[in-house]
Amino acid sequence: MKPLLVWFLSLGLFATVDASAVQAQTGPEKGGHELELWTGGGHSVKGVASNTGVWTFGGRYGWVLTNSRGPGFLSGKFEYAVDAVPIFWVFQPGGAAYGVGLDPVGFKWNFDPHGRIVPYFDLDGGALFTNKQVPLGTSRANFTTSGALGLHILGERFTWSVDVRFLHISNAGISAANPGINTLQVRIGIGKFTRPRSG
Repeated sequence: MKPLLVWFLSLGLFATVDASAVQAQTGPEKGGHELELWTGGGHSVKGVASNTGVWTFGGRYGWVLTNSRGPGFLSGKFEYAVDAVPIFWVFQPGGAAYGVGLDPVGFKWNFDPHGRIVPYFDLDGGALFTNKQVPLGTSRANFTTSGALGLHILGERFTWSVDVRFLHISNAGISAANPGINTLQVRIGIGKFTRPRSG
């Protein structure tokens, strides 16, 4: 119950910002950047470390590196991104663990816009450090990998995003026990795509 309450409170934070204007940004452009604040939460899928919930809050900085490439509906722009995660709560049997994370590896494909909608796919990887072992009996240092399918909704000043994300947490053999945690999450964000500097 606690993870859901915290997650809905974080949604209220984002709801205070008006991003409902009809005029839209142009979306990602080569040489521009993505700036975003996001929050996400979900629950473990069936496995060894079940009955575990996760809630995160963080920020993203991305670099759009290419113009549109690819055939037909697969055409899009490649972006490299870094996520800082100052709030990473793991609600597990035996007590919640608080941590911080950093995802220095983010590969994102922004498909070409369809009106105000920009679908995307991304793969991310990084590290997580917690005040308690995650899961209990393993390690306080873990690695994280995730993959997501989502979309941006372009507004006049801000861009909303929503995605469905699969997150894997494991210690990669740092400790003898390494059951791993797999979670399915929903993540929302608000941010903007900046335009490349002229000249």
